[in-house]
Amino acid sequence: MPKKKGKKGKKSKGKGKKEGKQESKSDKESDMEKAKANAALWEARLDVTEHSRVEYREAARRLARANEELTNQQYRAEKDTIDIIAFLKRKDVENEETITRLEAQLKSQKKQALEENEKLIAEYTLKVSEVEEKFKKRSSEFKMIQGELKIIKEFRKKKAQMEQELNSIKESMYIADREHKESLAEMEHKFFSEKVRLEKEAEQRIAQLAERAHNEAIVQLDDASRSVFKENVRLSEALKYHMKEVEDLRKMTVSLAEENASLAVYKETSELMLKEHVSQLRAQEEEIAELRGKLGALEQALGIMGVEFERDKTEIQHSALVSSQAAQVELVKLQKVLAMREKEIGRVKRLARRIVEQRTELECFFHEALGQVRQEIQASRLQYRQEALEAYRRRMSEARAGKQGYPRIRTFRQTFHSTNSVYSDLEEAEKWNNLQSNKVDISELTWEQKEKVLRLLFARMNGHKARILSQPLALSTSSDGNQNDTDPGPSQPLTWPTSTS
Repeated sequence: MPKKKGKKGKKSKGKGKKEGKQESKSDKESDMEKAKANAALWEARLDVTEHSRVEYREAARRLARANEELTNQQYRAEKDTIDIIAFLKRKDVENEETITRLEAQLKSQKKQALEENEKLIAEYTLKVSEVEEKFKKRSSEFKMIQGELKIIKEFRKKKAQMEQELNSIKESMYIADREHKESLAEMEHKFFSEKVRLEKEAEQRIAQLAERAHNEAIVQLDDASRSVFKENVRLSEALKYHMKEVEDLRKMTVSLAEENASLAVYKETSELMLKEHVSQLRAQEEEIAELRGKLGALEQALGIMGVEFERDKTEIQHSALVSSQAAQVELVKLQKVLAMREKEIGRVKRLARRIVEQRTELECFFHEALGQVRQEIQASRLQYRQEALEAYRRRMSEARAGKQGYPRIRTFRQTFHSTNSVYSDLEEAEKWNNLQSNKVDISELTWEQKEKVLRLLFARMNGHKARILSQPLALSTSSDGNQNDTDPGPSQPLTWPTSTS
């Protein structure tokens, strides 16, 4: 059974081969037809592609020419802008130097005028102070003389009074002396008369008593002893009393003599004082005469000083008037110079304002240019990524069709470990390795290089020290080794200086 089955299988296999050959032939014919149709289709596509490629080339040439014209215009505009900025900066520096020089000159002139005014003021102040000091000295001397004259006048006024007082003193002393002498003579006369009277009374009383005693002794001898004794006692007491009065009169005489002596001394003293006052009056009269002579000389000197003071005052006023007029003329000149300087400063300010406005316009132009360049960079990078992606897909399609080998794997995303990325090509556009001559046209630069040039120009225009690029502004290239050494790689973003106007 199995053998039969095997035979049957062989037969069916042979039949299958024949049928397969027939089917393969028909398939080949259909494939040929399809290939012809595909070839015709691809030829039509190729024609369309060639036609579109020719149109694209024409459009690319037109765009390149337009781009070249625009870059030339931009280069010329940038060159003109740089020249204008340099000229404006030079003009601004010259104007600032002129303003500084004029301000320094004006300050020096003001300082010189102030110093001259201060010197004049100090000189005339010194002269005035000297004249015032002389005047004060002379006025003090004059006041002293006036005081002495006042004393002399007062002494003159008091002289008559003093003489009258001296006369009255002399008269009173004479009257007192005369009265004293009269009273002394009267008292001596009274004393002697009283003494004589008392002696007479005593003698009479003694005689009367003796007679009475004698008579009573005769009448009554017994009572005589007692009465005599009593009378003797009474008489002794009366005698004592009279003796005491005599002693008092003697003492009074001595005191009057002493008083007379003191009055004589007072008289001599008064006479001496009178002589001294007379000598003082004579000396004062001589001093008054001398002071009158000095007063006349001082009045004459004061008149001369007054004339000299008036003359000096007139001269000082005249010189001060002349100096003030000269200072006024100098002030008018300085005011005119200041007005001219202010006009010049106003003109410079207007020019500076116009320069600032132009600078602001240039900054706006640079901002717009940088914005446009960035837009162009974004557009060119997007277009490059799209074209690179289409080319990579086309090469992959051709590789799948067997027309060429497979290309290297390429990434279209920004990854760190990628060795064949589109972004590495974009970074190469920022480098300066494609420039082979010392001087290149700005149309040969990429948009990234143009952006760097614009940023460098903008930084230098604003006075910032920009970081040195791998190529100078003249775009001169060096050797490959130097290029590798100076390649900045991914540069840090420069700060955008804002307009300070």
